[in-house]
Amino acid sequence: MPVTQEQATWFADAFGKLVDNIDQAILGKRQVIRLVLTALLSDGHVLLEDYPGTGKTVLAKSLANTIDGTHSRIQFTPDLLPSDVTGVTIYDQSKGVFEFHKGPVFASIVLADEINRASPKTQSSLLEVMEEGVVTVDGVGYPVGSPFMVIATQNPIEQAGTYTLPEAQLDRFLIKTSLGYPDDATALSLLLDPSDRARANLVKPIIAASSVSSMSQLVGDVHVEPSVMEYVNAIVSATRSRDDVTLGVSMRGAMALARATKGWALSNGRPYVIPDDVRELAVPVLAHRVIVDPEAEFAGTTGIDVITRILSDIEPPATRAA
Repeated sequence: MPVTQEQATWFADAFGKLVDNIDQAILGKRQVIRLVLTALLSDGHVLLEDYPGTGKTVLAKSLANTIDGTHSRIQFTPDLLPSDVTGVTIYDQSKGVFEFHKGPVFASIVLADEINRASPKTQSSLLEVMEEGVVTVDGVGYPVGSPFMVIATQNPIEQAGTYTLPEAQLDRFLIKTSLGYPDDATALSLLLDPSDRARANLVKPIIAASSVSSMSQLVGDVHVEPSVMEYVNAIVSATRSRDDVTLGVSMRGAMALARATKGWALSNGRPYVIPDDVRELAVPVLAHRVIVDPEAEFAGTTGIDVITRILSDIEPPATRAA
């Protein structure tokens, strides 16, 4: 059933309250908070590429507190094993049976800190659960529940001893973004606040986890004109035919952009998607999925540059209000 304007207004109001609540801990980063919430409500995951000490852990904890969910933090290191993430089956001698002990991935919000420091084998332990919401151990599937989101981080510096995320892993992240350093006014406010080390504790629950699932279901019913989907497809197709790109955006990436624009539209109080929604989300959703040609990359071209140029080359469609 299509989303009504009344439902869209309710969604935007609830979304705004969630942003305000998290903004108590992550000052001056409302756009990033909006992107992360959009990913959560679109059943997606977030990759944060940022410097140490920019508030990544605080963001994850604040989000978990806001939705009255559970939170876990996994520090990825070279010696981390897949079972350290997913859990392990242990034989209970007193009962004479094998019992599964859940790993830290069984939480509403999972912070995978410095994910590129773990081996590819350990990184791959997240592939199934990020795509299907299920962990399979010894042939038995264990659902992680809903809502569920992985917020992974990687450091753009200190690349020694790291393992580049493979394309299949990058493709699992709906959005890639960055918190960055605060502006001067925000930095001064943080320095003057004696409770700066416990800012996430200021964030109290304002919505039940079950309500988050209901909001996510509403996202899927947002109206999208065929011309807007043609626009999405044109952008994605263009990434596959450029000389400065080795690997363009996959169909999973195209579907991710389509899904994210629905959540973005609702967060702005509209029960329908417009081309501006696509343009605003194209870079955070698609740029990390583009593999730039080595020569072009050496010359300074990035995935963000590729998507930005494509957006300037392709004329958006004129759409009517639904």
